[in-house]
Amino acid sequence: MGEPAVEPIPGAPAATLDLGEERGLAVADYHAGIEVGLRYERGVELDSNADERRRRLLSLLDRTNADRVVVLGDLVHRIAEPDGVEAEEVRDLLDALDSRGVPLTLATGNHDGGVADVFPDRIDLLPTDGGRIDDVGLAHGHTWPGAEALSASTLCIGHEHPSVRLTDEVGGSRVERAWLRGSLRREPFLEALGDDGDELVWNDPELVVFPAFNDRSGGTWINVEGESFLSPFLPEALADGEAYLTDGTRLGSYRSV
Repeated sequence: MGEPAVEPIPGAPAATLDLGEERGLAVADYHAGIEVGLRYERGVELDSNADERRRRLLSLLDRTNADRVVVLGDLVHRIAEPDGVEAEEVRDLLDALDSRGVPLTLATGNHDGGVADVFPDRIDLLPTDGGRIDDVGLAHGHTWPGAEALSASTLCIGHEHPSVRLTDEVGGSRVERAWLRGSLRREPFLEALGDDGDELVWNDPELVVFPAFNDRSGGTWINVEGESFLSPFLPEALADGEAYLTDGTRLGSYRSV
């Protein structure tokens, strides 16, 4: 047996990907410039964490010796063409990756509408319904993945920012980012694809929902009753999802954590 297609990195909201001839470093929901967004959206004043975000990613790149960085959507935060400090943060990241000869692939997310216009020819962009590199499907998850992404044996998405709320024996609680993994059910996708579903190649894919790389972006509490998922195909398309903490702790079924 070879290495798993997706291998979470212990202690980090990131994973390595087996992309055939390349080794990928994948993260989701980078949300460059989030501090500016929080200031306008919620009146929250935070110092920029841009340099630390870039250092964390570059440290993981050095640690994994990856050939490519893959961002599973929402490279930027504001739903508009990035400018100002937001664009500067992305430019600094791309410059650092260029200096290492490492390309960046972005699965277009709901926050990434203007990225291609501001950074033409600097990012390998996948469409909003995702794509595939070797046997790994890549999408953001805010829309239904297309047939190409679904034809892979593993589908990686972001968007959800999965988190779990953990309660101790004395009633204290904490929230931690988490991975969500499980088998996909075919039926919801066939219904969503309509006539295109007749030609859907289905390899019983595993779904891997990445935790948010940005630790200021909040998330979906996947084990709290009444919390709704953000992705249109969750949880209906998830057959047997299990949750894992970023340190590798297996929590079992996310429904009963």
